[in-house]
Amino acid sequence: MAKRKEASPMETAEKEIQVSIKWNIPETIITRFASNMVVQTIEGYFKLLFFEIKPEIHLVPPATPPSEMVAECVGSIIVPPDKLHAIIEVLTRQLKQYQAAIPA
Repeated sequence: MAKRKEASPMETAEKEIQVSIKWNIPETIITRFASNMVVQTIEGYFKLLFFEIKPEIHLVPPATPPSEMVAECVGSIIVPPDKLHAIIEVLTRQLKQYQAAIPA
């Protein structure tokens, strides 16, 4: 019986396999509105935090305007640096398409 040759790390690195991705969005996912965003860098990654501001509802205007509002965090995502540029490109392209579709 012939011996099987183990691939060296260099040979393994040269063989790339392309696999298609089946995007699955579960029915249980909660879609939230975000009106604000904060970006942080943490240990070499980007942390994207999405916030929703819900102003207080008043039946009668308050005597003094509020001094602050609460921004509720509705989502937090960690993104590796090598993916952030592609995300920005996709967002920019989608924004341009959206703006082109709106009548002036």
